[in-house]
Amino acid sequence: MIETDALHVLRKLNNSGFSGYLVGGGVRDLYLGKTPKDFDISTDARPGQIRKLFPNSTIIGKRFRLVQVFFHHGKVIEVSTLRSLSEHDLDGPETVLAPNNTFGSLDQDAQRRDLTINSLFFDIRNRTIIDYVNGVGDLDNSIIRMVGEPNKRINRDPVRMMRAIRHSARNNFAIEKETWKAICANHQKLALCPSSRLRDELFKDLYSGSAAAWFELAVDSEIFFTLLPLYRKVFDFGMADTMHPRLMLAKLTAVLDKLNTNSASKKSVYLPDFFILAMLLIPWAETNYHLFSQQQKGSALFQIAKKLKAELDQDLGIQLNLSRSLRQETTALLINLAVLLQNRQNDSWPKWLRNKSYFAKTSLLYSFYMEAISGNPIPEQQLSCLPQVSEKPQQSAYKKEAQQRGKPAFSPYSNGGVFGFKKK
Repeated sequence: MIETDALHVLRKLNNSGFSGYLVGGGVRDLYLGKTPKDFDISTDARPGQIRKLFPNSTIIGKRFRLVQVFFHHGKVIEVSTLRSLSEHDLDGPETVLAPNNTFGSLDQDAQRRDLTINSLFFDIRNRTIIDYVNGVGDLDNSIIRMVGEPNKRINRDPVRMMRAIRHSARNNFAIEKETWKAICANHQKLALCPSSRLRDELFKDLYSGSAAAWFELAVDSEIFFTLLPLYRKVFDFGMADTMHPRLMLAKLTAVLDKLNTNSASKKSVYLPDFFILAMLLIPWAETNYHLFSQQQKGSALFQIAKKLKAELDQDLGIQLNLSRSLRQETTALLINLAVLLQNRQNDSWPKWLRNKSYFAKTSLLYSFYMEAISGNPIPEQQLSCLPQVSEKPQQSAYKKEAQQRGKPAFSPYSNGGVFGFKKK
């Protein structure tokens, strides 16, 4: 179940006098009988040494350097040097995201990882799992637990709270009591993290296929309101002609999960970020503007669009570093959904509306909405026009950085060849 590219990297490290270990989520998923999406590797080799071993690689990262090894079919294997305890040191400075470029040992690297179930190493030489934090025990007992003292670990990197909730939702694991208390007590510290990082982590959860379970945990811990401050007061009010906002969101995320785990294709479908965001904002738009339950036409609808856009820019655009185009597309999709709802007659729409350029994508959002409130399934013909993807379309910050800097060029068939040319 370990990909040949990952095995190649591990064997080359081991055969070159270094120790290479499969680490983190790959070990966790293999232990649970799942096929990992990514295979991350840790080693005692330094970044420069790794780079020399793999010409088809590049060094990335600011806070901590790691090496990305590229393969011809587009696969990327990330290799990191074992890290020290300096960031985990309980006597160290109480700073969020303290800088760290120091290297360490296997046990130190395990102690500084986020969750016990992500702190396991697998050594292919003797097929042994190495466990310093009782991660295997937590996997056996279906428990999510932070490594070390939860409050201090969260203070160093608040995004660890999102990871704990993510793995609980994806694996149906219970969050350990002290870890849960720390998440609930520190949820507002997410605001200290870079907004683009929060945006990427949020969309990762929404595309995961476990968005409904994530939503319940995020609301109960109040992380949801830190990520989406627009909803801070919305849950205090019910919607006059439809269901309560929390119930509506629960149903919408369940529909999204159904789409992202399409049993027929065994693949996810690609929905643009603005579509996902618009879906997430339907209960907010209804509660604040009665956008879907009341007839809003002409200038009245235009004024609502302006107010909705302004509020979205102020309260969410900055919070999640959303691009201007994404905010505009989200606003337009919500307004157009109101138009479709108001002009639906005899299970169809007038020809002038069906000829609009926005009709196709808005009618899909309409189908999401109708399945959430009435249980009517989304028509298969609408899904067939969406591109199929085997993995979530979002990229990590590391992969984005690598794309910006460019992939290394290499010649696989010559000794010493560079930039695609053979050495003579």
